[in-house]
Amino acid sequence: MPSTLKAIDILLSHHILFGPAKAANAGGVAVSALEMAQNSMRLSWSFDEVDGQLRQIMQRIYRDSVEASEEYGFEGNLVAGANIAGFKKVADAMIMQGIV
Repeated sequence: MPSTLKAIDILLSHHILFGPAKAANAGGVAVSALEMAQNSMRLSWSFDEVDGQLRQIMQRIYRDSVEASEEYGFEGNLVAGANIAGFKKVADAMIMQGIV
């Protein structure tokens, strides 16, 4: 469930680990992308195949969020880590495309 900023502050101050909405919502977006990939390749993946790919994607999001939070001095704050990791991903894509 989405949380208010005050609720997030309470969770963080009590060192309660929780999934930021941005990261949790990525699961639905990822499955949509997997469905589009299946459709464009005219494939039909089993539930287990889609679930396995989704599991890898979500684990990578978690790992990237943890690493970013630690690298930028916000250890244990997955909200900050998810924001930083997301920003870095967009910035890297812009650089690779020559936009920046």
